[in-house]
Amino acid sequence: MSEMIDQVKEYLLGLQDSICEGLAQVDGEAEFSIEEWDRPEGGGGRSRVLVDGAVLEKAGVNFSHVMGDSLPGSATAVRPELAGRSYQALGVSLVIHPNNPYAPTSHANVRLFIAEKPGEEPVWWFGGGYDLTPYYGFDEDCIHWHRTAADACAPFGDDVYPRYKKWCDEYFYLKHRDEPRGVGGLFYDDLNSWDFETCFAFMRAIGDSYLEAYRPILQCRKDTPYGDRERQFQLYRRGRYVEFNLVFDRGTLFGLQSNGRTEAILMSLPPLVRWEYAYKPDAGTEEARLTDYFLTGRDWLQLNDTGAAP
Repeated sequence: MSEMIDQVKEYLLGLQDSICEGLAQVDGEAEFSIEEWDRPEGGGGRSRVLVDGAVLEKAGVNFSHVMGDSLPGSATAVRPELAGRSYQALGVSLVIHPNNPYAPTSHANVRLFIAEKPGEEPVWWFGGGYDLTPYYGFDEDCIHWHRTAADACAPFGDDVYPRYKKWCDEYFYLKHRDEPRGVGGLFYDDLNSWDFETCFAFMRAIGDSYLEAYRPILQCRKDTPYGDRERQFQLYRRGRYVEFNLVFDRGTLFGLQSNGRTEAILMSLPPLVRWEYAYKPDAGTEEARLTDYFLTGRDWLQLNDTGAAP
């Protein structure tokens, strides 16, 4: 098992670097800082963060490889049979918050868990995916995002994209708001139904397709003119992102409950955000269209795709 873990770790560190390089090229001004950190209970990680760039207001791409004697409650609540096992968890998690309100926030995560107990076979599983959170939506962006996700899943079966697209829509849902966080993408967890090599290949397919999915959208929208109205709406909608990450996100809960590095765990939060009491956009505006049209869990691949990439 240790050799397999080493292979996954090597891939994840390379993925972190390649995503940072690709995003820094789009920004054209700022670079990602690098910080290595250790965790007293075991393991550590490498955080890479870009702030106050020309395009990216805040971008965090975090690698972690942590271990412990027992899984925290956020993990055993989902899989109680794992209680009492030691564990290792390694993955890359990222969140990108652009300056321009017309450029969407995006999130991606790929990870591997291993739970072990003396005298028994290790239990392992993969998880991850990516999702898109626009503030001002565009059909072509959503189609491109989901087409890229579907193409990444295609070699692994015709049912994979529809299943993980549906799981993403259900997972990234704010129950207290009764609305999706964004326009979805992919979400999967507890993946061990294939052999280890196939599951690892699927992780690589998802991780490697992230830049292909996001960078063209960011490149297209980063220079769109905007004013204070659009900026204020972006900050208001970022509040939904904060609410989800602090209340529902499994990764955030796992990290905090396992005594992870708080700065790395909360790097997903935007630098600026606002809440407004009982706010509701005027009917017929682009702000209203976000929730009325885009945040409805629709099947974007059923739209009339002209083939024009964003």
